[in-house]
Amino acid sequence: MQRMLIVDDSAVIRKVGKRILNGMGFLVAEASSSSTTLDLCARRLPDAIILDAGMEDAVETITRVRAMKGGEGVRIYYCLVKADLKHMMAGRRAGADDFLVKPFDRDSLAEAFGRYVEAA
Repeated sequence: MQRMLIVDDSAVIRKVGKRILNGMGFLVAEASSSSTTLDLCARRLPDAIILDAGMEDAVETITRVRAMKGGEGVRIYYCLVKADLKHMMAGRRAGADDFLVKPFDRDSLAEAFGRYVEAA
């Protein structure tokens, strides 16, 4: 089973994402801060992370996850409120693999992660 981590300071966003991704067959954990994210990743890296770009230290969090042993293999989705080139480039430079626009819904998460369900 693929392991996912949703990182967002909004409990509603985490709850909606978790419900949808659990329904798709993912094992989903949640974090509301970068420090919690890094603690969880230090214990066991997830297969993928959805990280809120609006968090103050989001770019640093990507860099630190990438620096962990095995961190290069984690798929990191930088989650933006709107497609903003400046923020997208900052996320890409830090090591984000792809982007999501929130609020996300079942269709957008299925489009982003459906291929991993089939591969599992």
